[in-house]
Amino acid sequence: MGMTMTQKILAKHAGLPEVRAGQLIQSKLDLVLGNDITTPVAINEFEAAGFENVFDKSKIALVMDHFVPNKDIKAATQCQQCRNFARRFDIDHYYDVGTMGIEHALLPEQGLVAPGEAVIGADSHTCTYGALGAFSTGVGSTDMGAAMATGETWFKVPSAIQVKLTGKLRPYVCGKDVILTLIGKIGVDGARYQSLEFTGPGVAELSIYDRLTICNMAIEAGAKNGIFPVDKITRDYVRGRVNRPWTSVEADPDAVYERVVEINLSDVDCTVAYPHLPENAHNAHEGGDIAIDQIVIGSCTNGQLPDLAAAAAVLKGRHLAPGIRGIVIPATPTVWRECMRRGYTDIFMDAGCTVSTPTCGPCLGGYMGILAKGERCVSTTNRNFVGRMGHVESEVYLASPATAAASGVMGHIAHPADLPAINPVGAGLMGSYRLSGQGDGKDAPENPGLMDSYRV
Repeated sequence: MGMTMTQKILAKHAGLPEVRAGQLIQSKLDLVLGNDITTPVAINEFEAAGFENVFDKSKIALVMDHFVPNKDIKAATQCQQCRNFARRFDIDHYYDVGTMGIEHALLPEQGLVAPGEAVIGADSHTCTYGALGAFSTGVGSTDMGAAMATGETWFKVPSAIQVKLTGKLRPYVCGKDVILTLIGKIGVDGARYQSLEFTGPGVAELSIYDRLTICNMAIEAGAKNGIFPVDKITRDYVRGRVNRPWTSVEADPDAVYERVVEINLSDVDCTVAYPHLPENAHNAHEGGDIAIDQIVIGSCTNGQLPDLAAAAAVLKGRHLAPGIRGIVIPATPTVWRECMRRGYTDIFMDAGCTVSTPTCGPCLGGYMGILAKGERCVSTTNRNFVGRMGHVESEVYLASPATAAASGVMGHIAHPADLPAINPVGAGLMGSYRLSGQGDGKDAPENPGLMDSYRV
């Protein structure tokens, strides 16, 4: 009986010829991740267990991203504990003010994850790295603490759902719309403790950034992980980033799947998840009567350069509607600097937005964009639970960067295609929103145009 991609990776890391769904295994790890919220708890458990050494200082990543720069004394104390731990064990990959980015954007960018690897993180959205053909999943801080010492953890091998992608993406549509459509189709518990394995000719339509977004939100369907096959797009992304040998895996032809879900990308439109679950998916055209107060463009889900380029393409020559607050958060220092170099930062500020240092702040209702009672936000983040971004009577609507930007301009939920025409200075920008090319802008020309590096 054949194995899925996830099962093959787990078998290899467990030192077994094969594994089966439901089997309990002990697995070696290639990377253990923590942030400023979860790492202090892991450190406490590490010390309580009497551990005196970490298993490999080059295979632990500590990223201070949730409340950094620190918002209060408690946040400062948590980071101080992480900082002291990193110094004590000379952790190679410690990221603090000035170097930190949002963890799930930073790690792939820095080449810390490669195809075929096994990664855990004390953050539920660690499943992001399946975009690179890795097995990655979130764990509790206790498991993180033990893994920092032993380099191993246990798993129950997940069964899998095959998501077959066909067709081609329509204008304005991106990975965020695809995953919101999928979650709307199967529900927030539709893949509970299963692997979402994406296959089919439609995979080639998705940039690496689309895939990162899709895998990031696999957990929002209850999945243990999401994973994409390794193809030219993957190899192009890791080339020059990952400086160690890696080996990808492929699912066996007779791999067993619990079910198959088919999505024709040609049918996917700009999608918005209404409160208070990511499964509450609606077409963006339907939101004209839902007035909003704020937009947030960024997060580990949609803070990459192509995401901000999409927002800039919408906002250039336009301004936010009166009374709308716009918060833009580039996901890493590299993205922040490239936005400035390309002129995106000026576009955002000219449109009435503020541009923040990389942070998870507003996504989890921490800081940098908290909502008051009765306020509504269209956000490119990944969760819209009750009170997620502030007051329990506030509302979060999940959407793509282009849809969030268009909503900010209109003052209500809006499809980018519904925006009125702008003056000739901005003419043609929206028409370029799905161009050709899969690059990440790393080797961009001196004067690149909007969206030149994103297949939009």
